[in-house]
Amino acid sequence: MSKLVPCMWFNGDAEDAAKFYVSLVPNSAITHVQRNVADGPSGKEGSVLVVEFTVAGQNLVALNGGMKMEYTHAISLMIHCDDQAEVDSVWNAFLAHGGKAEQCGWLRDRWGVAWQIVPKAMFEFLSSPDKAAAARAMQAMMKMVKLDVEVLRRAFEGKSAA
Repeated sequence: MSKLVPCMWFNGDAEDAAKFYVSLVPNSAITHVQRNVADGPSGKEGSVLVVEFTVAGQNLVALNGGMKMEYTHAISLMIHCDDQAEVDSVWNAFLAHGGKAEQCGWLRDRWGVAWQIVPKAMFEFLSSPDKAAAARAMQAMMKMVKLDVEVLRRAFEGKSAA
């Protein structure tokens, strides 16, 4: 296990969240479920305390902390998608399970966690030595909710959106 593992706080539904997250992309799995050894703020003896899991190979922990905590955009989780089909699949899965679309590839899941669903091509466009092309891609992204690889590519190439 990595020495640095993000821990996400839930109020009784850490296992449900982890099960959903691992369903999103390949190389994801629940690796351990730790149950409460005694009654406490996080639940009754035998209830789920901590779920260790991976999403796309990234280790994460879900903790049933015993009360509701709010997430902010100060930290988010980003999924790098190989292509538009993967962007669409992951995006639609979040929305179908109570998520809310925001802007620029961001959404919130039903627990309030901020996620960025970003095609790998976006990073290629933004890191281009052609600064004007990169700026066009960035401007196109700023107008989007779910990111569209083809629209971004056309903007990057300086072609019309038609």
